[in-house]
Amino acid sequence: MRLLLVEDDDHVAAALSAILAKHGFMVTHARNGEEALQAVLPTAQGERPSYGVILLDLGLPDQDGYQVCGRIRKLTTTPVIMVTARGDVRSRIHGLNLGADDYVVKPYDPGELLARIHAVSRRRAGAEETAGTEGATDGTVLRLGPVTVELPTRRVSVDGESVPLTRKEFDLLALLAQRPGVVFRREQIISEVWHTSWEGTGRTLEVHVASLRSKLRMPALIETVRGVGYRLVAPAA
Repeated sequence: MRLLLVEDDDHVAAALSAILAKHGFMVTHARNGEEALQAVLPTAQGERPSYGVILLDLGLPDQDGYQVCGRIRKLTTTPVIMVTARGDVRSRIHGLNLGADDYVVKPYDPGELLARIHAVSRRRAGAEETAGTEGATDGTVLRLGPVTVELPTRRVSVDGESVPLTRKEFDLLALLAQRPGVVFRREQIISEVWHTSWEGTGRTLEVHVASLRSKLRMPALIETVRGVGYRLVAPAA
């Protein structure tokens, strides 16, 4: 498995890379947020690097690790494990709400980290197998029946006809479309799309969901899960 390690401390990165290599992992090292984002973008030939897991430290020199996680999640569905010294509950919740798949607090046992890497990989494989007939994605263009969501260009079309969306409408649709069938909690959506807390923002989310249903002319595309949140139901082609 190929891993992307985002860690600004070269000594920590070298030690961890050596451990991972002993267990059969191929490690690509990014020293800051910008290098991490470049590492998940397609190459000039249009090839997208394939990582099994991204290990993301939050204490990066150029930008906040939470911000990097949010931007990575818009570019790829690769599992992200935050590896950081920030161990308080609020930091963990915020990281998970931004799209991290797991959260490991330093100092940690290498065996535990390896177990968590394998665990998120198994969950991803199971999710992809389950969603295989519901939607197709290469990480750049999401195709769900007649709906196409182009992440790099932020374009959405239905049956080939372009549908103009606002910035937040697109962000909301892209978030749900990257994991069709998965229920997103209201708090998680607000945290990732609006970068704020749930309090006082619930009505805004409801309005944007209603607007998407109307603009896409597909009321059943986004399903309300009462008391929890929303999920995208991939339509038939």
